[in-house]
Amino acid sequence: MIYNQAKSDFEVKKGPIFANLILADEVNRSPAKVQAALLESMQERQVTIGETTFKLDSPFLVLATQNPVDQEGTYPLPEAQMDRFMMKVHVDYLDKESELEVMRRMSNMNFRYEPKTILDKEDIALIQK
Repeated sequence: MIYNQAKSDFEVKKGPIFANLILADEVNRSPAKVQAALLESMQERQVTIGETTFKLDSPFLVLATQNPVDQEGTYPLPEAQMDRFMMKVHVDYLDKESELEVMRRMSNMNFRYEPKTILDKEDIALIQK
C-alpha cells in the first residue's frame, strides 16, 4: 500500500511478486514478514495486501538463492518454506581454471548474447497440463 497525498488515501501498487518468474535473491536474509508473504504466494498462488487478496497469474515460478547459514545476517529457512521448492542445488566455488575461464569470457567486450523466447506463458501452461 502506497499513500497518495493528492487523494489522502492508500493505493495498492503491485510489485514484482506479480510477475510469472520470481528470483528471490538471498531469501534467508529477508525478514520473517517477507518470508511469510513469499510462502503465501508459493502455497496459495495469491497475495494479500491490506484486506484485499489478489490471485497470481499462471504460470508462477519462484527461484531463490540463499547464503550459507553461518554468514552474518542469515537465518535457516523454516521447513514450511523449504518444502515449497522442487529442488535444492548446491553451487560450490569454481576451481581456479574455471574461474579464469569465466573472467576471460566476461572481459571479452565483443561477447554479445541476445536472449530468444523459447516458451511463452501459454506453452508453459500447456506443458503443465
